[in-house]
Amino acid sequence: MRLQLGLSAAVVVVSSRGAAKEEFTRHDRRLAARAVPVPDAARALGFSQRSMIWLPSSDPRWKNLRGIVAAHVFAPRSLAAARGVRERKVRDLVGHLRGRAGQVVDVGQAVYGGALNLVSNAFCSADVVDVGAASAQGLRKVVEDLVELIAKPNVSDLFPLLRPLDLQGRRRHAARQMEKVLRVLDGIVYRRLASSASSTDKQQQGQGDFLDTLLELMFTGKITREDVTTILSDVFIAGSDTIAITVEWAMAELLRDPTAMGKVRAEITGALGGKDAVEEPDAAGLPHLRAVMKEAMRLHPVAPILLPHRAAEDGVEIGGYAVPRGSTVIFNAWAIMRDPACWERPDEFRPERFLEEAAEVEFRGKDLEFIPFGSGRRVCPGVPMAERVVPLILASLLHAFEWRHARREAGRAREVHHRQCHGCPSQGRACRRRLVVFFAGCSERVALGQYYSAFMKDCIEPTVHLLLSCIPAEYY
Repeated sequence: MRLQLGLSAAVVVVSSRGAAKEEFTRHDRRLAARAVPVPDAARALGFSQRSMIWLPSSDPRWKNLRGIVAAHVFAPRSLAAARGVRERKVRDLVGHLRGRAGQVVDVGQAVYGGALNLVSNAFCSADVVDVGAASAQGLRKVVEDLVELIAKPNVSDLFPLLRPLDLQGRRRHAARQMEKVLRVLDGIVYRRLASSASSTDKQQQGQGDFLDTLLELMFTGKITREDVTTILSDVFIAGSDTIAITVEWAMAELLRDPTAMGKVRAEITGALGGKDAVEEPDAAGLPHLRAVMKEAMRLHPVAPILLPHRAAEDGVEIGGYAVPRGSTVIFNAWAIMRDPACWERPDEFRPERFLEEAAEVEFRGKDLEFIPFGSGRRVCPGVPMAERVVPLILASLLHAFEWRHARREAGRAREVHHRQCHGCPSQGRACRRRLVVFFAGCSERVALGQYYSAFMKDCIEPTVHLLLSCIPAEYY
């Protein structure tokens, strides 16, 4: 589908596996650039000029930053070294829930706080929030605001001549929210620098984590101080968001399907034997659990629409139609992963499909019918960490508690809405104590349909009003 939005370049939307396969296998290099102009909200504080999320793949800075992350964060040796930290933070999350026996607990809030601390400890050896506290939700609101500001239609993106005016204030709002995130991360960096400077014992100057690696690269001149904070913000925001949203949706779907939950819990119990805590190797060896994770990602991708690509060269074709150079190419991951041509009963939660006909489908984006992390050169570099952490959290929660849907038992089962989970209470038992849990906030990001339904309201109407206000009254 080809669209023309405002005065910006033509937009081509890819919504089927066949078209996606053609693009990623034949034209990946030509499409690895980011859309130009970058969404105006992403330009706040110059973020798009230094973030590997938005930099073009041909930029040497992108290659350098991407290489650092791949070699020092998500490499197998780095992940193995931080395994104990991840397992400890998951145990902290389970302990937080156990300590609230008999109370109402917002599971989504607890999981998000746990994910934030897991990621921050894996990278920086420091907690950033108290699990379940208001501080975690404050940071979550900031991140969600940033995502929404970038995703929503913006007059400045559709009519570049109006960009300096920032008519809707999106760039200014994004700058305020980005400052809040950077303030948290800069605080961690400054404390580490101060600790290193005050330590006389060289062996005690660092934690041996990713932040120490970044600071070492900074001292040797390979990256700047600004790069340190930018890299941390990229991996911090993307990592915690992906983990929390996927776990929350998987738990919501399992609450709707007690049979599927029973199979997973039986698998976990059989694999662990008498062990109390789940470890990463345990979770990696649970095929039904991994199938639940994949199915949750297929139905509820963290990014229903992948970040826009750009045709940097001529010669790109989709289905026999030429894509002009400079065009924006959008991959509708939500539609691709629900394509009836690839998936039987695509709108149903059926984890067993990943044990049967889709057993060989993996996260890396090589199977173009399943691209929750994207594909090609722009595939998310954090796939190896998500593969480890999401099953670990899911297995730990399912093993520690017996989950039941209270309204279903009372004969008043409420369906979990396919877009948002509105107050679905359930019951569980941990250590023979009653734990009442509450799900909220399982919201998907702005999808393609929402984008165009909001187009008139958010972009066209303000522009028309602006133009009319410039015309003297006697002319109309």
